[in-house]
Amino acid sequence: MQIFTVGGAVRDELLGLPVQDRDYVVVGASPREMLARGFRQVGKDFPVFLHPQSQEEYALARTERKAGHGYHGFAVDAAPTVTLAEDLARRDLTINAIARAADGELIDPHHGIDDLQARVLRHVGPAFSEDPVRVLRVARFAARFADFSVAAETLDLMQGMVAAGEVDHLVSERVWQELARGLMEERPSRMFEVLRQCGALARLLPELDALFGVPQRAACHPEVDTGVHVMLVVDLAAERRCALPVRWAVLLHDLGKGLTPAADLPRHPGHEARSVGLAGEVCARLRVPVACRDLALLVARHHGEVHRALELAPAAIVRLLEGCDALRRRERFEQLLEACSCDFHGRLGWLEVPYPAPALLRRALDAVRGVDAAALAAGCSEAALIAARISAARGAAVEEILSGWPGAT
Repeated sequence: MQIFTVGGAVRDELLGLPVQDRDYVVVGASPREMLARGFRQVGKDFPVFLHPQSQEEYALARTERKAGHGYHGFAVDAAPTVTLAEDLARRDLTINAIARAADGELIDPHHGIDDLQARVLRHVGPAFSEDPVRVLRVARFAARFADFSVAAETLDLMQGMVAAGEVDHLVSERVWQELARGLMEERPSRMFEVLRQCGALARLLPELDALFGVPQRAACHPEVDTGVHVMLVVDLAAERRCALPVRWAVLLHDLGKGLTPAADLPRHPGHEARSVGLAGEVCARLRVPVACRDLALLVARHHGEVHRALELAPAAIVRLLEGCDALRRRERFEQLLEACSCDFHGRLGWLEVPYPAPALLRRALDAVRGVDAAALAAGCSEAALIAARISAARGAAVEEILSGWPGAT
């Protein structure tokens, strides 16, 4: 029985990055032997065990043979006779097919160390094409390692997998899992760039793919292309370390622009309502968690109003706050403002442009919350009091802009 450290832990150590989790492969052992040593089996599709003390994962060396479509269409062999070389050969990328022995020796049969140094994402072998999830994984690794390129032969293989319909067999939960992880990486736009290059974005998120090439007014969007704008916004959300619901919301906020009639371009009247409908369809199809779904719908519906906050009458601002359920859901309202700030600043040359809307709406919300019973008892109507306080909040926001305030984000 031999134990090797494998996968991401070895890769990240070689890159000088912190190691989050360590995975081990066990060669020459059976499930019965692992249980006898105190390990607890947790794997369903193949034998994975938790160490009795560290709780780290130890998987028996295995081979996989394609036996059907999709992620689960595999026959697995985890017999004690499976070698380390056979186990490494089934892995996705060369940089993930490096093992370290107990004495520190590196086993690198597929030249993953060379690809780490060259900053290349390259598939291990032809078996890569048997698992459609690997298309998503390569795209996700491109988002994590933003300075890595995808090898031309790997991209060709991915394009062939898409053309063969392999990604069409992916289950919704797995697609969401990979997309969510990619959105939380350093540069999410790289994930969608790779998915577009291989044709998978049109299969998995056609609503997003449709935005590329759709023009917007250059005065408001110097980048012009709607898809480019969305990628700028997503990357800005990552740079600002926004939570997943915010990143998902900004990804979907402009989907309606892909359905704008040609006669209206480059304007997009009514795109918010169309975006709400499309975002709802995407979230239902991918079975997106409730928090991500709800914020995405909220941002799609209200981002235009938030951007126009300084132009809205007090009564309209109150309706906006009520429509966002801001009084009861302050934290989600803050996420809405965060997403809108990313949308506003995620344009070429707009990063330093003042954006007073969040500050105004926060003050307006405080004004609504601050209506006191004493003032009402003194004969002041609630509506008049709220209007006066919101007007004061607007005046303060405008005054800060004029004095060079850089904008609330």
